[in-house]
Amino acid sequence: MNERIKEILSWYRSENPGTIRNLYHILMQGKLGGTGKMVILPVDQGFEHGPARSFAPNPRGYDPAYHAQLAVDAGLSAHAAPLGSIQAIAKEYSGRIPLILKANNSDGLNKGTDPIPAVTASVEDALRLGCAAIGFTIYPGSSNFKLMYEEIRKITLEAKNNGLVVVVWSYPRGSGLSKKGETAIDVIAYAAQIAAQLGAHMIKVKPPTDHIELEEAREVYEKYNIPISKLDERIKHIVQSAFDGQRIVIFSGGPAKEKKEVLEEIKLINKGGAFGSIIGRNTFQRPRKEALGFLGEVLDIYNE
Repeated sequence: MNERIKEILSWYRSENPGTIRNLYHILMQGKLGGTGKMVILPVDQGFEHGPARSFAPNPRGYDPAYHAQLAVDAGLSAHAAPLGSIQAIAKEYSGRIPLILKANNSDGLNKGTDPIPAVTASVEDALRLGCAAIGFTIYPGSSNFKLMYEEIRKITLEAKNNGLVVVVWSYPRGSGLSKKGETAIDVIAYAAQIAAQLGAHMIKVKPPTDHIELEEAREVYEKYNIPISKLDERIKHIVQSAFDGQRIVIFSGGPAKEKKEVLEEIKLINKGGAFGSIIGRNTFQRPRKEALGFLGEVLDIYNE
């Protein structure tokens, strides 16, 4: 174990050996193993957005095994998916790549102002399927925050008692925020802090814009001249907001974009000190050969 991995694991010294083992497994997996960086393939979009919107651009993606094999062949750090997909691939892949069971989900059929995901899987499911971690989404800004925070408290405690890593998707959304506010620098920083305080080992957030949503926050950002004009500066601030960089913060890839645009964004994310990326549609919606080439370039950026 190198010094960087020892340092990262030392941030979680209160956790049991099983959780440390699974976190180590993720940190040592694939082409970024041992660097302290990671790239994860999440495929919950079929549940969240619908099958055609997610997989029609590359029909091989309708098969859950396609994604697991893509993650293995690309040399990624882990693969995340909902219960049904993990059940379909666990027997073959649980020993080949760390699996993250997405334990709650929303769907695109409900357009409520204040979202709240349904709990769709359990710690027992994760253990039965040989997963290294559970994933859980929260929506800071939703009026349903109390129920979500209480749900994650329960599942986090059970997961940690059973040696699993906890990955929190912290996505600001709801009637408490404007549309621009969902990716505002102050709001994303707050979302990272909330996830850390809720006990997450790994935190997934969106890359922030330079918009400031809350007037109380604007006064502080201006008073202390917090640099946020460039993306790498904003990334640095988000990582700082998660216990001064002592929690693993990774950034989503978002909607499908042109390859050049994604790679330029990832270069700045890496420059800002992020621990990596969790990229779904920008990978699996491309033809397999193109996806592997693209992921190779992403891994090279984080390996610099």
